[in-house]
Amino acid sequence: MAKAGLTEVSALLERHGLLLLQDSALPSVAALVAGEQVRGSWWGHPASKAIYDVVLALEHDVMTTKLVDGKVTFVHRRLWPALVAVGRERAAWQTEGISKDAAALLRRVDDEQKLRTSGRPAKELETRLLIASTQVHTDDGAHALELATWQRFAKEVALRGRLPSAQAARAELETALAALPSTGKPAKLPWQRAPRRR
Repeated sequence: MAKAGLTEVSALLERHGLLLLQDSALPSVAALVAGEQVRGSWWGHPASKAIYDVVLALEHDVMTTKLVDGKVTFVHRRLWPALVAVGRERAAWQTEGISKDAAALLRRVDDEQKLRTSGRPAKELETRLLIASTQVHTDDGAHALELATWQRFAKEVALRGRLPSAQAARAELETALAALPSTGKPAKLPWQRAPRRR
């Protein structure tokens, strides 16, 4: 596998619509930039600086969310309407079995529209696609999640036009995932995984 730079990674993301940060079976930014499968944390790989630079550049033009198998997934702009439609649905797969802390945090996000936090409840909301999330670096050098309602996200990125139905949106994202070349067992989207009971 040849090493790829930002241009090649961006082209692949545009073609497929989805690209993982790191995965052993699906195309990922880490493997593309390193030119090989990255075992363990990509931070410890010799190409970690190059990977980080590509990730940083990508984050200005794409949405990242825990979409495929609960892993960080880059989502191309053309799939944002589908992502927003699915996220706004508040379907049973998103809400059943949600922890009390996550439910309380979701109410806060709904009230405030956008807030910065960290911890297990935020990650639970993120993996259920109940909120739009962005990882940010705080002034003291820590990592935090900036959580926003999907309505707020759509407004901030100036999504225009009607959103697809949630059913059509799920089908669009499923088609994009199915088109990714895979060397392992089929990957799943959040609504395809059985929710964990709390």
